[in-house]
Amino acid sequence: MQANIFMPFLRRLGFAVLAAMAASPVLADGEAALSKGKTEYILAVSWQPGFCEVRPKRKECVGQTAERHDATHFSLHGLWPMKKSYCGVAADIRARDKKGDWLELPQLAMAEETAAKLLIAMPGTQSGLDRHQWLRSGTCQGGTAQDYFAVQLRLLDELNGSAVRSLFAERLGREVTEGEVKRAFDASFGKGAGDRVRMRCQKAGSRSVITGLTIGLSGNVSASAGLSPLILAAGETDFKCGSGIVDAAGIE
Repeated sequence: MQANIFMPFLRRLGFAVLAAMAASPVLADGEAALSKGKTEYILAVSWQPGFCEVRPKRKECVGQTAERHDATHFSLHGLWPMKKSYCGVAADIRARDKKGDWLELPQLAMAEETAAKLLIAMPGTQSGLDRHQWLRSGTCQGGTAQDYFAVQLRLLDELNGSAVRSLFAERLGREVTEGEVKRAFDASFGKGAGDRVRMRCQKAGSRSVITGLTIGLSGNVSASAGLSPLILAAGETDFKCGSGIVDAAGIE
């Protein structure tokens, strides 16, 4: 008798649960894992023509031409561990770094081949950016300056061989949108990769020019893992800049 009394209530409860399940999106295991990623590193790359448009007096910007590698490829800015900086760096060296006279900092020891590649891939070495990035971020990742920059050069090469670089190179002087950049990342590095990228833009006169990208990574960046697993293991982020001009070399 008691069971018959509760049956209508139980049926209504069952219908409510089913309705709630239908209204809530069900994530596949892979999608759920993607949404819960945690960013451990930021790979920062510059679009050098845009960067130089708003910083024309920088040493690395004075001689930029349309023929230079950084006119049509992403350039290296740095690899930053989250929430750590200047690990084991003496106070006097740290103070000198923060003054911004980076060419006055100690030179870095690395293989000649790596140093030669860095001069092309990281134009900011002309201003001592490599020394600054090593002190601020590289010292917190273990290993040597050679290790730190060799990893970044490998990741940068992969980015520059992707649909993302192709998109930018094809749009010189024109606009790209958030959706286009995200789709290029997804096509190159897997679904959801674009949700782990942020685009940086700055005003140059009446134009909003793209100065670079920051890409979330998670995992062992020192190993031989490619960008795809490192990006997809990171947490999602806001894109920030909805659209911007892919600036061509030369200051307007």
